[in-house]
Amino acid sequence: MSEPQEIVVGVGAGASAVPKELATEDMVLNIGPQHPSTHGVLRLRLTLDGERIASAEPIIGYMHRGAEKLFEVRDYRQIIVLANRHDWLSAFANELGVVIAVERMLGMEVPVRAVWARTLLAELNRVLNHLMFLGSYPLELGAITPVFYAFRERETIQAVMEEISGGRMHYMFNRVGGLKEDLPLGWLERTGKAVGDVRRRLPDIENLIMGNEIFLARTTGVGVLDRETILQYGVSGPIARASGVDLDLRRDEPYLAYVELPVKVVTRSAGDCHARFEVLLDQLKVSLDLADACLERLRELPQGPINQRLPKILKAPEGHTYAWTESPLGLNGYYLVSRGEKTPWRLKLRSASFNNIQVLREMLPGHLVADMVAILGSMFFVVGDIDK
Repeated sequence: MSEPQEIVVGVGAGASAVPKELATEDMVLNIGPQHPSTHGVLRLRLTLDGERIASAEPIIGYMHRGAEKLFEVRDYRQIIVLANRHDWLSAFANELGVVIAVERMLGMEVPVRAVWARTLLAELNRVLNHLMFLGSYPLELGAITPVFYAFRERETIQAVMEEISGGRMHYMFNRVGGLKEDLPLGWLERTGKAVGDVRRRLPDIENLIMGNEIFLARTTGVGVLDRETILQYGVSGPIARASGVDLDLRRDEPYLAYVELPVKVVTRSAGDCHARFEVLLDQLKVSLDLADACLERLRELPQGPINQRLPKILKAPEGHTYAWTESPLGLNGYYLVSRGEKTPWRLKLRSASFNNIQVLREMLPGHLVADMVAILGSMFFVVGDIDK
């Protein structure tokens, strides 16, 4: 008679102590494409071992509109309206990359007033972008109140942006050679007051969130992203800086008026959800300071042109160029190829969110499903920016 066999049964589904014949199958779970935590039509295909994520695959393309092909059949004035839509929270920043690329091809110098006004509007747009995420991220973790405070500050800045451009989201205020029109009378004073009001009330949002025990517990040490992974995937912006990657084009490869401005680059070393949120909050304060510096300079500048006069049909000379900017979510790059016609032969867009979201396949495994929402929200992406 043979010896009785001892079978060790593990605790929980798929536990490592369970022998092969008793092991449970992994479960495949789809999050999205219609899901409130995915910020839009993003789909995550998760393989779960119990409640722990074994593997994650971001599946994109549900919103793909072929913007890069549409660029090829529109002239250099018309592509601006397409370019400002892929990241609908950063429309002004999106426009900038296109016009800077075309101006470089033309060898065009933009009037000084336009350079400083563009820099001011870019920073105000950055404030609007960051306020949205500062309000919506706690909302995803169950904190409802901060979003109302964040939207109050957004409306304060939106009022001056709407006054100057006529748009609340898609400004269409950039033009090749400058801006659409001059700044309205008294606008600089109203903008200065708006910036001051937002700065004064910002501690309300900070105090609501940063000392909250539940928020700290859900974000500290969760979703840690290391520097090596960031460099491999080309992650940029606040997410990269939260992991200690000290890169900001406004300081390192300045464009517009940033060459004359003291751009403070905010970094953290923890690389977790909490660090990413802290970087966003501190960057917002830096943007308010830069906006004040631009306002001061614009008040000193004498009256002059805000744009260059252009021919009725604008053609870029044959050649190619690459223009990149530090958009609110990270590096936005525009690779423009021209064959001397009124439309670009090719315009390739390198959007920040596309690279940033690919890194989820490295970040999510090992975490609980409950932490997935906290990690996903801390990546601060816009789905249109991923799919283009």
